[in-house]
Amino acid sequence: MTIKEILNKGTIMLKSDKIDNPKQKARLLLQHVLKMTREQIIIYDTNQVNKKKEQEYISKINELIKGKPLQQITNTQEFMKMNFYVNENVLIPRPDTEILVEEVLKIAKNKRNPVILDLCTGSGAIAIALAKYLENAKIYATDISDKALEVARKNAKDNNVLEKIHFMQSDLFSEIDPDIKFDIIVSNPPYIKSEVIKTLNKDVQNEPIIALDGGKDGLKFYRKIIGQSYEFMKYNSDLCVEIGYDQKIDVIEIIENEKKFTNIYCKKDLYGNDRVVVAKLGD
Repeated sequence: MTIKEILNKGTIMLKSDKIDNPKQKARLLLQHVLKMTREQIIIYDTNQVNKKKEQEYISKINELIKGKPLQQITNTQEFMKMNFYVNENVLIPRPDTEILVEEVLKIAKNKRNPVILDLCTGSGAIAIALAKYLENAKIYATDISDKALEVARKNAKDNNVLEKIHFMQSDLFSEIDPDIKFDIIVSNPPYIKSEVIKTLNKDVQNEPIIALDGGKDGLKFYRKIIGQSYEFMKYNSDLCVEIGYDQKIDVIEIIENEKKFTNIYCKKDLYGNDRVVVAKLGD
């Protein structure tokens, strides 16, 4: 088969199984298998594909049909103009989370040598992006999963910021030294309601449940983070969390009930959904 023929075959297989964006996903998978760019796929579309590569490609198309996320198959995802390695042990970084990172960058640039804590770091996307774009920041990143931390450390090394981030295994604040006070605490915690997870697309359900499940009402981790965060924050420091599109009122209410935070506001994502809540510790 030629490149063009096998790409058409992959596209038809995905389309017949009602996979979203079949043409794009078929092409991205072929680029991965053949180690070619999009431009090369187009230019050399009459080139023959050897049998071994053909079989590998069809095998990966079938993995996609069964619900394995494309990014887990290719082990890559772009975030904040950087490439990240991802596998079944971490949540795939989303463009929505770039809104959170951009807000933290904006806040951090008004602080001198900020000390930042990233809770539930997963692939390390948030911590690594902050380390990349903030010259004088000291960053701590925690996760309960040692397998997730392996991925995060790999990504930090691949993006040349490993020496700027202190990774540690911790259930939220459990292993954090209480003598360390942070200028910013940031988190994209699990926030999907337990019962909702089984209604999500197959590919999302194949991401680690520990990174998705926010408990019965989706607010379990916000209560924990907000309820403990101020013990680890400097006066006038900032708490920044990503939220689900329908969680603004609930999360702000949890913050207000602590009676320790002011200047609470919400940022929307590119689709107009509420996505980030920020609060300042102090009067």
